[in-house]
Amino acid sequence: MLGFLKRQGLVLLASLGLTCSALAAYPDKPIRLVVPFPPGGAADIMARGMAVKLGQELGQPIVIDNRGGAGGSTASELVAKSPADGYTILFANMGTMAINVSLYPNLRYDPVQDFAPVSLTHLTPRVLMVSPDVPANSIAELIALAKKNPGMLSYGSAGNGSSSHISGALFGTMAGVEMLHIPYKGSAPLVTDLLAGRVNMTFDSYSVYENHIRNGKVKVLGVTAPTRMDVLPAAPTIAESGLKGYEVLNWLGLVVPAGTPTDVIKRLNEATAKAMADPELRKQLIQLGIEPTHSTPEQFSALILTEIPKWKAVVSSTGATNN
Repeated sequence: MLGFLKRQGLVLLASLGLTCSALAAYPDKPIRLVVPFPPGGAADIMARGMAVKLGQELGQPIVIDNRGGAGGSTASELVAKSPADGYTILFANMGTMAINVSLYPNLRYDPVQDFAPVSLTHLTPRVLMVSPDVPANSIAELIALAKKNPGMLSYGSAGNGSSSHISGALFGTMAGVEMLHIPYKGSAPLVTDLLAGRVNMTFDSYSVYENHIRNGKVKVLGVTAPTRMDVLPAAPTIAESGLKGYEVLNWLGLVVPAGTPTDVIKRLNEATAKAMADPELRKQLIQLGIEPTHSTPEQFSALILTEIPKWKAVVSSTGATNN
């Protein structure tokens, strides 16, 4: 018996040694970063810029895997069911981690139980933009137009459950107007329809529309942040334009499947902190109206737990649906 226990002990020690060795070697192959929206949108732009710097810090390439659909739920479910080894990461956002759980009754992942937060990475407000043919040059004029034509004005979003969807739903409720929501599979196809006038407005990221804003192809009426954006100093906040208390500030960050070793999460968190502090990346993001940031896993977890009930109340009060 003693000989058996001794042999088992040696096997256990060897196993622990292999595990520690594997963790020490992490990462030793490319890492997949799953983006819950198609190429060309704001999330994709942010992910690709971050992936370059993060890959440099980790010594392995970060491969972008765009998996759009169902407001980010498709990508989230995929990552939730992936091996918990640090080689599949979700570029999560407010929609996937805090809104979808209230918007989709049959959601096939749990944002709290199925993931381990790594770090917050980006903060980005939405910009209220209208097609040039919309006869409104201010938020007050837009509200008046919507009240005069209930249900006639449409707003496009990057998908059901996205921050652009909830931004529009909250605007409609607070302004007391009825608008038609048109969900898209990401921002890229939405841009095309907004420029062509097939959709009247959107609450989307500045980064996707930067050139169109500069060229006057879309009209900026306001921003969803609590303060004005440095890149759009003339654009008022929606709150200061009459809807007091209105605020939507989208956040994004990295999460991995629950059960991922803490040493791997620590390694990813440290590398993310260095990547998001890179002067070149920070400059690029700030010019796009995006605030680069970083947090501990615990801070990101606390944010998610706070945001879930907050947006549940908004979904309930606005009557937003996943249709």
